[in-house]
Amino acid sequence: MGHGDSALLVGGDRRTPPVTPDTSGRARGHWLSAVVAAAFTLAQLVLVRPGMGLGWDETVYVSQVGAQAPAAFFSAPRARGVSLLVAPVASWSTSTELLRVYLAVLSGLGLYLALRAWRGLFPARVLAVGGALFASLWITLFYGPQAMPNYWVAVGGLGAVGCFLRARENPKALWGVVAGAALMAWMRPTDAVWVTLPLLVAAAVRRRPRAALALVAGLVAGGAQWVIEAYLSYGGLVERLHEGSRIQGGLGPQFAVDDQLRSLGGRSLCRPCTGPLPDPAVMAWWAVLPLLAAVGLVVAVRAGRTRTTLVPLACATTAAVPYLFLIGYAAPRFLLPAYALLAIPVADALFHLATTPAGRWRPVAAVLLAIGVTGHLAVQYVVLERTVDRTTGHHRDWARTAAELNRLGVRPPCLLTGRLSVPVAYYAGCTSVAAWGHNTNSTESGIVGASRRMPVAVLTRHGGAPPAYARDWHTVPAAGMDLHVAPTVRGPGPT
Repeated sequence: MGHGDSALLVGGDRRTPPVTPDTSGRARGHWLSAVVAAAFTLAQLVLVRPGMGLGWDETVYVSQVGAQAPAAFFSAPRARGVSLLVAPVASWSTSTELLRVYLAVLSGLGLYLALRAWRGLFPARVLAVGGALFASLWITLFYGPQAMPNYWVAVGGLGAVGCFLRARENPKALWGVVAGAALMAWMRPTDAVWVTLPLLVAAAVRRRPRAALALVAGLVAGGAQWVIEAYLSYGGLVERLHEGSRIQGGLGPQFAVDDQLRSLGGRSLCRPCTGPLPDPAVMAWWAVLPLLAAVGLVVAVRAGRTRTTLVPLACATTAAVPYLFLIGYAAPRFLLPAYALLAIPVADALFHLATTPAGRWRPVAAVLLAIGVTGHLAVQYVVLERTVDRTTGHHRDWARTAAELNRLGVRPPCLLTGRLSVPVAYYAGCTSVAAWGHNTNSTESGIVGASRRMPVAVLTRHGGAPPAYARDWHTVPAAGMDLHVAPTVRGPGPT
């Protein structure tokens, strides 16, 4: 293991053979990766379904560039990358179905390009299986067509690491490093730093100034807007980081491994993360993953190609650290970058376990692995189906609540506050505000003042008490909530 550690720091194992063009397998490798990417896109469209509606965070990102509702409050941890990503569709269409199809196709293309970045480093079949393992996780399938940043950090990191490894023999690959680092920083600047940390260390120790420059250039290109916005809107970079930490419950030494386990059952956000752990069958793959990664590293060391496996494993580790040990809640999408970087070494380990050094199949091992993988895919499908059904139901409730508000006369220009006001406001075409909490951007007096100029409503749980200023407002139940409508609204419109 000491030899493997030094390989990371000096940039490569001396026994690592140079990467040479594989003209005989290049076309096949492209074809296999293309098939995986196409199947990934198709699976998203079939299993996640374009009509699922937009989630809470999605409405925030889409509203920044869309025409359906005013821009929602943009909190400190968020970055503008997703909004720019969806702008080609959201800027002129309010169709969620069209947006989902666009993102599904784009995510398939992103996976293909990320796998291509690894050509020549691993056999084509290993890359294809690694891509398939990552793409078949319920988390990847669920978030691939969503207007969320984590999948794009994952494919950006996968592509950047592959190009970094290839850049020693092919300097043109440094452009891929720039692009991958920029994509990550464009989506989530802090995640980009965590993913690229081992690459920056390796480039510095090995004295590879061009690789270091490519990484820094990519991070700056992608994160410059976020930093500039910090000074324009948040009082500075340190203040924005501090505010982002506060919103996330205070970043610091915390143990969230069990929280991540609880989220594997399909909880898109586990905050607070209480309740029992999911069925052992749901968690099994998570326990096996690090073991297979360790096998992949052993295989690489014995084959004299330590660097190509150790570097992605190191980047996967640093990508996972903040979400396992520095944050007090969990969401399964947080670990997508780590899963993407683990996928190829894990696929390499599976092939090693299933085949002999001569490349022949080990019948018993191959059958056992096939059974295990089949069971794993079945579990992923079950969790995905349940998650999609539950999420679709929530989104339909929001749409019904918005329709009821419109019927009551709360139509644009209008203002909503209270429980779930951010997504419901998007569906209703209203502005959302909050006088307290993480999204505070108004005051109670400001809300009351707005009610004299436009339709305003407060949303609470069914039977919940509204704020003091809204206790005399007209109350109507809708989709498990109570809508407290300001008296300036003159009753329902035509139906």
